[in-house]
Amino acid sequence: MNVQVTAGEQMLSEIVSMLFDWLPTIDVEQVRNKLSSIISKYHVQKVENHEVHPDLHEKINLFLASKKLEGLSPITLDSYKLDLKIFAEHVKKRTSEITSADIRVYLSQFQNLKMSSIGKKLSVIKSFFSWLASEEFIQRDPAAKLKPPKIEKRLPKALTIEELELLRESCQTNRQRAFIEVLYATGCRLSEIYQLNREDINFHTQSTKVIGKGNKEREVYFSFRAMYHLKKYLMSRNDNEPALFITERKPYRRLSKRGIQREIAKIASLAGLEKRVSPHTLRHTFATLTLNNGAELAAVQAMLGHESPSTTQIYAQLTDEKKREQHKKYLVQ
Repeated sequence: MNVQVTAGEQMLSEIVSMLFDWLPTIDVEQVRNKLSSIISKYHVQKVENHEVHPDLHEKINLFLASKKLEGLSPITLDSYKLDLKIFAEHVKKRTSEITSADIRVYLSQFQNLKMSSIGKKLSVIKSFFSWLASEEFIQRDPAAKLKPPKIEKRLPKALTIEELELLRESCQTNRQRAFIEVLYATGCRLSEIYQLNREDINFHTQSTKVIGKGNKEREVYFSFRAMYHLKKYLMSRNDNEPALFITERKPYRRLSKRGIQREIAKIASLAGLEKRVSPHTLRHTFATLTLNNGAELAAVQAMLGHESPSTTQIYAQLTDEKKREQHKKYLVQ
């Protein structure tokens, strides 16, 4: 008769066998009986090699719960959850058993990703293990000594004034023109524009408040041109949808982030621009042209919602024309 061995019995047999190898003189039956009485108080489940260890799942859930209480945005939490889920499915170990080598091997499999993307994955892992160590779930942080990959510094591909005008002239609908003007004038991220409602716009002060990274609120401002084209777009609508930007066809609903990206790409195609244009390109353009026009770095930093001045500093690259102007103005002859 084939009797199924429980996980507890299997564990008991392995422990007794290991003890007997170390101490051949022990009374095997006596040790087995004593250990059996202890193990019977617990539910033992064997983790197969192809399964994620439940301890790792549990610690990831606790980490995400902790970060939620700290005020991280749902978008950031979802990103953390996805990265850690992929990590857990690859490693399949108890958290205390994960080594630096395990993390390196995991990251090395993403050979087709950009260094910046691999750096982001490492950043999430470092945050996770740093939290585990601070909460004393593990004694040693295996990610502490891992350094982020070197990322090639490239200037953001901002539009020139001429290219921006080409985009404006290529708009075919009120909604398209409103997209261009609002994204450029405010310097907002795609996620910030996506979640705006009509009632959020203060037409008197020509401004609105958006929720940025880290769930932080800031005020952004519209230009007269942006305000004009936004009003024109809103007046052309006859729906009750609260969203600032909606679909063109019924049933009217908030336009998705992907929908906004497609619309911007469509306008760029109509303009004949060879470079890739996205909502983030218009954010880069806002930052670059504003700084080149003499705005203070601290002010642009606040308008973009950057925590560190160094993040804003990458936009402070003078155009050739501006450099020539500064050379003529300040060179001592």
